[in-house]
Amino acid sequence: MRIPLRTRHTDPSARTATADDVLAPLPRALDALGRVRALDTVANPLRQAVRAVPLGAARDLLRGHPFGHPLHPALVHFPVGAWLSTGVLDLLPGTRRAATTLTGTGVLAAGPAALAGWVDWSEQHPPQSRTGLVHAACNYLALGLYTASFTARVRGRQGRGRTLGYAGLLTAGAGALLGGHMAYRQATGTNKAEPVPYVAESGWHALGRLDGFPLRTPVHRMLGEVPVLVFRTDEGAHVLADRCSHASGPLSQGTVEDGCVRCPWHGSSFRLSDGHNVSGPAIAPQPSFETQVEDGVLAVRLASG
Repeated sequence: MRIPLRTRHTDPSARTATADDVLAPLPRALDALGRVRALDTVANPLRQAVRAVPLGAARDLLRGHPFGHPLHPALVHFPVGAWLSTGVLDLLPGTRRAATTLTGTGVLAAGPAALAGWVDWSEQHPPQSRTGLVHAACNYLALGLYTASFTARVRGRQGRGRTLGYAGLLTAGAGALLGGHMAYRQATGTNKAEPVPYVAESGWHALGRLDGFPLRTPVHRMLGEVPVLVFRTDEGAHVLADRCSHASGPLSQGTVEDGCVRCPWHGSSFRLSDGHNVSGPAIAPQPSFETQVEDGVLAVRLASG
């Protein structure tokens, strides 16, 4: 006798919630934060104010230009490390003096980190700058709480100092969550030209007749899936990846002066001969292409690293 198999039907609405179900609303909420245009009423004038600060050569230093990557994330380690250590010490006996010292150290270290952060923030796309504004608000609230914590500790009110310190650590954690969203979800501060060597096909590829390109005028062409800038000279041509490594600005719409092309979006300057980033806000060079002319046809290939 055959016993029929019974199929168990499960109501999708009644299934057990997983960790993904619980956490999924968080990235969606953070994405939505970048679309809150009301934040622009604060962000726009603040951006102009930050750009107007006469920092001179220090601006490229704060951007991280000499290091090849943004300086702000590195500087953040100092206040956060000090405050996190304070939280651990507050759980141990006989560490009041050390905890007070670390709290004050974190407050002092927050200044340079914040300055570098504002310089980076002033040159971001609107969704990034909106998220960054809330990120900064969290960090300033944390700074205020730790400043109050330091004051309380100095005055001998250790219990109040510890409470304010843990509140500051929680707030700084929220700021760090937003900072991570900006860095890895919104790609703030990343090298936008990094994929070019992996997307561009190897070998030589014809771009067209050399005399078909205007003399001393940057123009846009496509090399397979890669947009490139072509700048014809009396001797031949220079070819760079067209999308700026800072924020994907179209370099072919920029201006050329003293052998460099200047991005029309944020003013990054790249040397046409090899793509070197002469000045920021770009902190990474532009991929460049080797060129050769045969029978009047310009051919290019990605320059070897």
